[in-house]
Amino acid sequence: MKKIVVHVAKNETRAALIENEKLVEFYVERSTEDQLVGNIYVGKVVNVLPGMQAAFVDIGIEKNAFLYIDDAILPGEYEACEKEWETNIREILHEGQKILVQVKKEAFGNKGPRVTTHVSLPGRYLVYLPMANYVGISRKITSETERLRLKEIGESIREEKEGLIIRTVAEGIDTEYLKDDLKFLRTQWLKIQDKSKSVTAPSLIYQDLGLVQRLVRDFLSDEVKQFVIDDGPTFRRLKEAIQSFAPELTERLYLYTEKEYIFDAFHIQGEIEKALKRKVWLKSGGYIVIDQTEALTVIDVNTGKFTGHSHLEDTVLKTNIEAAIEIARQLRLRDIGGIIIIDFIDMKEESHREKILQVLQEETKKDKTKTNILGLTQLGLVEMTRKKIRQNLGSILLKTCPFCDGTGRVVSEEVIKEKIERELKRYKEDSAFHTFLLEAHPNVISVFVGSHQENLDRLEQELGKKITVKGNPNFHYHQYQIHFLT
Repeated sequence: MKKIVVHVAKNETRAALIENEKLVEFYVERSTEDQLVGNIYVGKVVNVLPGMQAAFVDIGIEKNAFLYIDDAILPGEYEACEKEWETNIREILHEGQKILVQVKKEAFGNKGPRVTTHVSLPGRYLVYLPMANYVGISRKITSETERLRLKEIGESIREEKEGLIIRTVAEGIDTEYLKDDLKFLRTQWLKIQDKSKSVTAPSLIYQDLGLVQRLVRDFLSDEVKQFVIDDGPTFRRLKEAIQSFAPELTERLYLYTEKEYIFDAFHIQGEIEKALKRKVWLKSGGYIVIDQTEALTVIDVNTGKFTGHSHLEDTVLKTNIEAAIEIARQLRLRDIGGIIIIDFIDMKEESHREKILQVLQEETKKDKTKTNILGLTQLGLVEMTRKKIRQNLGSILLKTCPFCDGTGRVVSEEVIKEKIERELKRYKEDSAFHTFLLEAHPNVISVFVGSHQENLDRLEQELGKKITVKGNPNFHYHQYQIHFLT
């Protein structure tokens, strides 16, 4: 059973997807931040880089977009080339060229967004590919009979040199609904083409739907038992929209009117806070540790408090199975993309290793973002990739610590103590004052003073001056002040 819970505030909308009473996906959209993925621009090529087989495109935002050669070659172009690197990007693009592109990946860190010329327009039942020439079926539709039926419908309604991807929600849907969806998307594409001819580069000519509308389009189906939202005007607009294309689903839409914060009422806020932590505890007492860098995520599995009820191999297998299920959920919830390395607890039996890969494979099938499990390395590590489209949860809700600069570690109290002592010794010969007043964090003060003031007495004797200390809990570990008293 699925639920969608949405909180609408003045400058921010938050949405949670719940499956079987567990939070599995979380989205944030802020009015102060532009959501770029799916938007279509008329851009201008500003730099072509043959050595990288790529180009930078000005689409009218702060950072130029990156266009790789695979995303620049349209289907049917350069068909004589057996390998993409036989085509030089300068044969396709040149500086100053006006080009129609769609954002496929948000900007990350110092990198601008990634764009493609392979436009795709998502509808309710279809994704329209005006420059492709095939029919694809959602991998989540598993019935071969249904896949064949939808494939035949897709082939019958599409025109030559246009492509379709039939979405999961189309399962069991009549042909007429697919035809209507395709008609709407074709009209949309014609409008985009017409507009692209009349604007100057760079210009935004198509903007994807907002978060709430995307949730309705992409998720609302018979599988969703409740779509709960806490904003009256948005609720009424959604109800009107749903009645126009799926009136049978309007009864799934609920307006939340209670005083309690909606995410607290549905036990979501606590799960979000857990998803921001490095360590995730498992029900058995084991835990996983998630460490992220810009391109690579490493996940370590530990038995923790779980000692099992039989021999070691069974304990390890149970912990690893529970971890595999939780890892798949955390990847979705945190929206982790890129290369992922998982260090499961060592398993001696080959059948156990195969079981873990099978569980991981089954759990990742629930994820709409493309994942690819490559298998076990010689060191027993699981390698996998997950498509990176938007910023992950941590990047949205957290910022780099100004004290540790993102390392997660700070200088120890002992190091701070040594630094303070060195600074005090600089004033040993200064006769203008006779007392130091040291103000620092209480933990630093306790180390500085030492047991029974031994360190403080020793230092006073060495300096020939009195030292008074004051613990300030509002100070950070790094922070201290030395005052000179006459």
